[in-house]
Amino acid sequence: MAPPAQPCAKLRLKPNVHCLVGGAAGRVEGDMIRTSTGKMKDVMIRGMAAGGQVRAFAAYTRGVAEKARASHDLSPVVCAALGRLLTAGALMGWMLKGRGDILTLKVEGDGPVGALTVTADALGRVKGYANHPQAMLPASPAGKLDVGGIVGAGTLSVICDLGLKEPYVGQTALVNGEIAEDLAYYYAASEQTPSCVALGVLMNKNNTVRHAGGFILQLMPEAGEDVVALLEKNVNALPPVTHLLCEGLDVKGILERALEGLDLQITEEGPVRFACSCSRRRVEKALLGISRSDLEELAAEGKPLEVCCHFCGKKYMVDAGELLVPMAGL
Repeated sequence: MAPPAQPCAKLRLKPNVHCLVGGAAGRVEGDMIRTSTGKMKDVMIRGMAAGGQVRAFAAYTRGVAEKARASHDLSPVVCAALGRLLTAGALMGWMLKGRGDILTLKVEGDGPVGALTVTADALGRVKGYANHPQAMLPASPAGKLDVGGIVGAGTLSVICDLGLKEPYVGQTALVNGEIAEDLAYYYAASEQTPSCVALGVLMNKNNTVRHAGGFILQLMPEAGEDVVALLEKNVNALPPVTHLLCEGLDVKGILERALEGLDLQITEEGPVRFACSCSRRRVEKALLGISRSDLEELAAEGKPLEVCCHFCGKKYMVDAGELLVPMAGL
């Protein structure tokens, strides 16, 4: 399935606009939300503009991306790719209506990273992993981390588990593997919602995350041509997200730039964090699916089983003999 050259038919944006690269209590200093250490805290905001004709979501996710990098020992380019998908997952998860609803984003390409998987909920909890976390590629011709190259050609899947009999699954071809434009195309093709998606991760020289964040702007069906025209003008004039963050803008300031003249109204602020639901109990429950004979063989070897969580990298050591005890009553 070949995607069209223009992901959002109703929004005429410059080619790279869809993919602009680039836990403590907070206090407000001017328009900047910061932690007690003076750094911006991870946060999400949502709002409306143009009297409800545009809805807006934005997030600052440096802590989320850095947690993923440290947990999985990510290479810089894989961190940039997974960090973008984590930001998008957090924002899209926040759009879910039910507290128990779960969103999964899966990017599967033919590039060195293989696949990226992110899961998020409506409470700002997000987690993710890469199939090949230490994959590397030279910088792009523009001198940037080559996210599109590390991902390659393939598909984007969006899976929403709303507690129904079957989850909703939407799938589109990747436009360029840069994540943001791929998501903009997904919204246009699968949900018929013209959207602008901007995501960015900026790495320090020591390969830690300096900044990460992004935004999603969506036109409502009743959006007028004057609103569309002004939004196009604003977004086409924006520098990359990470450039704006380096200038000192927070997520509210970035949305104000993107929606200048459209009367932005912030309606909610919420937390976002890298959080995994794995536990020893869940690991033991999963291991009970192993046959009794296999467990007995493992127990006889006297070596503990090592189980590693894909999402957070946490390792669990489990004694196979202990698992045989609950099986005795079956």
